Amino acid sequence: MESSSAHPENSSRPAYRRGWVDDAVAAIEADQCRTADTHLIRLIVPALSGINIYLKDESTHPTGSLKHRLARSLFLYALCNGHIREGTPVVEASSGSTAVSEAYFAEMIGVPFYAVMPRTTSAEKIAAIAHYGGKCHLIDDGRALYAEAGALASRLGGHYMDQFTFAERATDWRGNNNIAESIFTQLKGEPRPLPDWIVMGAGTGGTSATIGRYLRYRQFPTRLCVADVEHSAFFDCFRDQDCSQTCERPSLIEGVGRPRCEPSFVPGVVDRMMKIPDAATIAAMNVLSRRLRRAVGGSTGTNFLALCRLASEMRLAGRTGSLVTLICDSGERYRQTYYEPQWLAARGLNPEPHETALMSFLATGEPLDLTVEDTINPRMQGAA
Repeated sequence: MESSSAHPENSSRPAYRRGWVDDAVAAIEADQCRTADTHLIRLIVPALSGINIYLKDESTHPTGSLKHRLARSLFLYALCNGHIREGTPVVEASSGSTAVSEAYFAEMIGVPFYAVMPRTTSAEKIAAIAHYGGKCHLIDDGRALYAEAGALASRLGGHYMDQFTFAERATDWRGNNNIAESIFTQLKGEPRPLPDWIVMGAGTGGTSATIGRYLRYRQFPTRLCVADVEHSAFFDCFRDQDCSQTCERPSLIEGVGRPRCEPSFVPGVVDRMMKIPDAATIAAMNVLSRRLRRAVGGSTGTNFLALCRLASEMRLAGRTGSLVTLICDSGERYRQTYYEPQWLAARGLNPEPHETALMSFLATGEPLDLTVEDTINPRMQGAA
């Protein structure tokens, strides 16, 4: 968000140089060429014979999360629309991971970066932003995130990136190496290359919009399930078909869940939503981390729990097929929170019963004994 009144014709703002923009775009495109695509891992679960589970590992991006893709797209979008010029301060509202990735690209092209984040953001993410030269502006009330980011950009004479509005339009959903195209390219040689479901959490809503649009554009039979968390408005907005609903309490699971239905969330491309309890998210995070022998983040637990419920339904119905979800980031960013028993206890989270149920399901293939809120898009009612 640039303020025209903040930049009169005689202002000291650096003059627009098309050559600088060309160089910045080229630098970001070169970064994409240097970094190989993320891995698609097959999780072997003998008890679920006939159901193939795949994990798209977005933690291997240079900045360690799914948000690397989004940050790249947002920077290219802003540069090509003339919002970022030489010396323009860039401001973002973020729960952490997007800000880490944006700080990386801001440092790459040589512009200042400021992240407006909740004070509860993990210390590891704050340190990562500082590592890339970014400055963190922490606030107590997460509901003021958007207004404070816009105000800061105005004070600095900069550009408010606004991932929550522009995530769904900054990415080319028809292809061009987006995450959906990458998944299906990597599945081509698999026994069941067209998955029954792709499971995706919602933070901005931009990735679910990209995947859902791509599925329809390519006319694939694959359906999209969005996994939401407690204290988030997305599920209720989708269930009630009312995008004006809000949630007063902030989500405990960083990277997913929002207090409002963000402009980048496109409910029309979502086939089904589940709301996963926070304790179940932590349980699934722990179970998957042990199976992979490395730690994953909380939002990955949300995704994996929803995927396991779908796998349980398929197993119960005697159906075979494949399922895909994402490893959003590494658990190393959450050692002081989700992996810390005292932190969990202080928030009344007990993952143990959910862990027991999930481990039993993965070991035996018996129905997953775990109830969550679940709703199907009204257009899907009666569909197979």
